[in-house]
Amino acid sequence: MTDVRTMVSVRYMVDDVDEAVAFYTKVLDFEVITHFSPAFADVARGNLRLLLSGPTSSAARAMPDGVRPKPGGWNRIHLIVDDIVAEVARLHDAGGQFRNNILAGPGGQQILLEDPSGNVVELFQPAD
Repeated sequence: MTDVRTMVSVRYMVDDVDEAVAFYTKVLDFEVITHFSPAFADVARGNLRLLLSGPTSSAARAMPDGVRPKPGGWNRIHLIVDDIVAEVARLHDAGGQFRNNILAGPGGQQILLEDPSGNVVELFQPAD
């Protein structure tokens, strides 16, 4: 069994927990740790634990000022890939939605993939 206390955990608010689990497991090779539909699931890839909190989860409750947490934004998890062009082609064929095209910088190349709720996953290929 995975010891979640030794993992890096990131929480994403999602519109649909089942849809998010399918996306992360089928498209990005995460494994399910727990799945309490429709409120919550957590999935893992290596030492990354991604907490997927739906609209009925405790994490979605309104703040004291009435603002409700929601999906989207610009914070993101960062996944390293060996061949970004091939990975983008694979994800595009699988229906992946991207915010931009591949960008190159001094450290490598990156592109921003959206999960079904609009949360961002950065795919990054380091420079040689």
